[in-house]
Amino acid sequence: MQHTRLGYWIEEAGPVEPAPPLGEDRDADVLIVGGGFTGLWTAWHLRQLEPGARVVLLESEQVCGRGPSGRNGGFCNGMWLSLPSMRKRWGDAEATTIARAAERAVGEIGAFCENESVDAWFRPAGYTQVSTAPAQDGAWLPALEACRELGVPEAMESLSAEQVAARCQSPAFRAGAVCPDSATLQPARLALGLRRRLREVGVEIFESSPVRGFRAGPDGVAARTPGGTVRAGRAVLAIGAAAKGRHGPLRSRLTVASSHIVLTEPVPELLEEIGWTGADAITDCRALLHYFRTTPDGRIAFGWGGGRIAMGARTGGRAEVDAEVVAAIRKHLLDYFPGLRGKRLTHAWGGPIDASPTHLPAVRSLPGGRAFAAAGYTGNGVGPSNMVGRTLASLALERRDEPARLAFVDGKAPRVPPEPFHWVGGEAIRLGILAKEEAEMAGRAPGKIASAVAAVPKLIGFHIGR
Repeated sequence: MQHTRLGYWIEEAGPVEPAPPLGEDRDADVLIVGGGFTGLWTAWHLRQLEPGARVVLLESEQVCGRGPSGRNGGFCNGMWLSLPSMRKRWGDAEATTIARAAERAVGEIGAFCENESVDAWFRPAGYTQVSTAPAQDGAWLPALEACRELGVPEAMESLSAEQVAARCQSPAFRAGAVCPDSATLQPARLALGLRRRLREVGVEIFESSPVRGFRAGPDGVAARTPGGTVRAGRAVLAIGAAAKGRHGPLRSRLTVASSHIVLTEPVPELLEEIGWTGADAITDCRALLHYFRTTPDGRIAFGWGGGRIAMGARTGGRAEVDAEVVAAIRKHLLDYFPGLRGKRLTHAWGGPIDASPTHLPAVRSLPGGRAFAAAGYTGNGVGPSNMVGRTLASLALERRDEPARLAFVDGKAPRVPPEPFHWVGGEAIRLGILAKEEAEMAGRAPGKIASAVAAVPKLIGFHIGR
């Protein structure tokens, strides 16, 4: 098994000739820092809204899309399961507006792939949430009820145990629910397709260009790299987990966790046997959830959001390669799909997750009003990053349209404590949730200490899970 930092998607997408690093000073109308999905979609929307705008994008990696955007599970879904928490935070109207915008984003990504000839394996499919323990039964009911109350009953459908089995059979699966307007895709192919089209329409992309200094003032913004400085009227900081860093713009707004994936060899005969032929993207209902999908050649990609909290927001090391977590995922995979015993795992990889206390994306205006930062997708960013990119484009162009007024722009949210208290508390909560959920999966009553620790996030106003 190849256990690497970058993983299968990036390997499968094939080699790419890197763009040159910034080698001299540049002027721009809008500067984008970060070449993941948020930065790439922001650049794309900027060119659609203002074709003549000078847009410069700086990426620290050798090629755009090699961070979490190219390594995730490839779930492209909306935010209907988050509707109850959005209602509580923003009210019915704003929550519905955001949920509809997130759903439109899924269709827009599919349309982009078709119209721009980007083969990102975009496959419309249901996003199915299943219970795998009695304690998880009915976890989807608040979202289902919210959809009905807000007049969008078609957004979610309840599934009996028999209906779940018709989509995918597993001895672990109980009942569930499905959001039909979702999809799966190959995330690295999508990122590289966006990168290619942006360069073709005139966006200047400089790779291997880490920003060493950033300044925003009343006269504009400036980003300094080893090879030169970019000066612009507005800036978008789309740097994901790095926004939590020591001097990051969202250091008090994020936790950096990690998620890891294993990939099987092609097993099309098993998929036929268990009826998983409709390409559904599936998660269980754990707070530290498992997520899994198939590939066009019949592999199963199986991930787990139970990786360690990164102390000091470090995005390397065990946030990317963690043999202990991968060993646990292998066991979980066989618990869910025992027919895989004897089958080979070909790849394993991981990456950091910029998790927000609300479990919802956030856009913040930085002091001076000329720069904006976005993060907090909490592992659910493939679809919403398109929506947030549209918002950032409007903000950077000083438009006051609906995308610029969505409730996640400069919304109130709990703050996370400083280090080392953040890491100590975050790891304790993770381990408490893990112990509680492992007991529930085994049919045991969770211990009192684990249950008490797992309840802490709710007590302090943090939201864990969908």
